[in-house]
Amino acid sequence: MTGQAPGGATSGERPLRIMLRKLLSHSMMSTDDQRALENLPFTLRTLEANDYILREGSRAEACPILLSGFAFRQKHSAEGGRQIVALKTPGDPLDLQSLFLDRADHNLQALTAVQLASVPHRAWDRLIATRPGIARAVMIDTLVEASIGREWLLNIGRRNAKARVAHFLCELVYRLERVASRKIGALEVPLTQEQLADLMGLTPVHINRTLKALEADGGVARVARRLHIARLDRLADIANFSALYLHGLAA
Repeated sequence: MTGQAPGGATSGERPLRIMLRKLLSHSMMSTDDQRALENLPFTLRTLEANDYILREGSRAEACPILLSGFAFRQKHSAEGGRQIVALKTPGDPLDLQSLFLDRADHNLQALTAVQLASVPHRAWDRLIATRPGIARAVMIDTLVEASIGREWLLNIGRRNAKARVAHFLCELVYRLERVASRKIGALEVPLTQEQLADLMGLTPVHINRTLKALEADGGVARVARRLHIARLDRLADIANFSALYLHGLAA
């Protein structure tokens, strides 16, 4: 498992530029709007893997931006079963909904070690109220997240296990490349088999069989118990992957 995601904030770069790169992947913004976004006040936080960023039922006074590493949203059933409902990658605002909704309806956890920039709600409120270009970009970002959620429902509900895992891995690469603005080549997947199972709605045993099948097809490789994406084109063929639902400017 790796704590550093391709496309994460780079040395010498202003911390919030990674969020700006993410928003610019789907929205046009003026130079003044870009500058205003980068100049938002923030507090840096570093968390370890499995630390909670936000707990279900809590109230937030700031919106964390993921600068490096990976995080995930999860919910539990009454019987204690966990479902991972979203994976967050560098550049993602993690809790914009707390600007408008009173309490968190899910848990938000660090998947790997992460660095966050927490922007106070009052700063977001002022920016959105005075800069319609930024307000539009934020709205589009929330709509893209909803689109990803719909695709995940289809993925879990209607695709077979092999296509399901392949589709998720294709999405992960595509999202990271959009923020990095470059091809990232081979990628170490930051999830264990148990975490993949909770994300895919499968058992760890089924995930293990599925990964063996994808490995035989040349799409993934496993080295020292770590999963690597080896051939994105093979995974895309297996999943019949289309990036339309990610709504990039070049999609």
